[in-house]
Order: sequence, then C-alpha cells, then structure tokens
Amino acid sequence: MQLEEAIKTRHSSRQFLPDKEVPRAVLEQALQLATYAPSNSNTQAWRLFVVRGAALTRLRTALYDHAAAPDAPPPAAATELPPALQAYRSELGALLYGELLGLARSDAAGRRAALLRNYRFFNAPVGVVACMSADLRGEAALCVGMYLQTLLLALTEAGVGSCVQIAIAGYPDVVRREVGIPADLEILCGISIGYEDEAAAINRGRIGREPVERTTVWADE
Repeated sequence: MQLEEAIKTRHSSRQFLPDKEVPRAVLEQALQLATYAPSNSNTQAWRLFVVRGAALTRLRTALYDHAAAPDAPPPAAATELPPALQAYRSELGALLYGELLGLARSDAAGRRAALLRNYRFFNAPVGVVACMSADLRGEAALCVGMYLQTLLLALTEAGVGSCVQIAIAGYPDVVRREVGIPADLEILCGISIGYEDEAAAINRGRIGREPVERTTVWADE
C-alpha cells in the first residue's frame, strides 16, 4: 500500500471482529514505525498502554458499567463545541446514527446505547490508552497527535482497523485504576484496534472534508 492510499483509506472503524486477534508482531511493527514521528526537542512524549485479553475485558466492563449507570457523572473530557463548529458534530451524528444505524433523532435510548459502545472499545480485541506526562504543556499533545497519526497509518498499511476515542478519557479514574496508569501521566484518548467487520453498516460511512481553500491561507508577498 502506498502512502496516499493509506491516508485515503484510513477511517474510524466502529465495529470489529472480536474473535480475530491482531498478532503481537503486527502491533509491535506499527508501534516501531510510529516512533519516527516528529516531536518537540525529540522528547517523544507519548506513553502507551496496550490492553488485551482479560485485562481488556475488565477495562471494558468497568468503563461500560460506570458510563451506563443511571447516576453516572458526565465524562470529564466532554467538550462543548462553539456554535460555529457544532454543525460538524451534527453532520457526523446524522451520518452515524441516522443514515447508518437507522436511529431516529427522537430515539434517545437507541442513540445512548450506540454511544455507550465506545466504552466497550467497539468489541475490538485490542485497546490502547494514549498518555503523556502531566508535567508537559499543550505542545507536547501535538507531538503525541503526530505519533498517533503515524501509528494509525502503519496499522492501515497492515490491514488493521482503528478508531481514536476521546470518550475513553472521559472517565480517567476508571481507566487509571483498571490499567494501572500512574498519576503523573495524563490520559489523552483511547484507540480501538482490530480487524474491521466489513459487513457492519456502521463501517460504511465516510464523512466529507473541507476543501483546502477553506482551511489554508497562502502568504506569498
């Protein structure tokens, strides 16, 4: 697979084949390739926890039970978009919940159930928790982002699907307790990794992108 194909092919997979394991050698190769991502002062600020097997089952159960509880607090990482950007989230929601899953906008229970699948890592056989030192500032998160994009493209090249999930970081205390993440690391996001269930409707959607002319300014003079 060429780089252009990997970039255009990569997308968020939201349903995986739970019984088809990703070989550890494939994961290790992708992780090794990702280390070539740029980072400020070569700090390589990313710290990853790869969770599989019984450990992932425990994490899934704990997160889901916590998030699904009637009195569950709102996720700590929940972000309110400014009015000018809310249309993007609405467009994505209409695609995922309405067009692909066939859930009416009034079906609050169905939409909540679909949202809660985040906390089961979409049945992926591998869950990753991405962290960085709590002592670092925002620019370090940019470096982690570049690392994660490189990792996702390496996985795509290997035929492995993935989905970055901010939702997982919404309950950091649960993740920290179940995975054993020390307090000096900030939890940034989770990643579901596995072989995509190509028959699942949720995996057929592709969201559009803004044209370069809308997001880029050329300053030549």
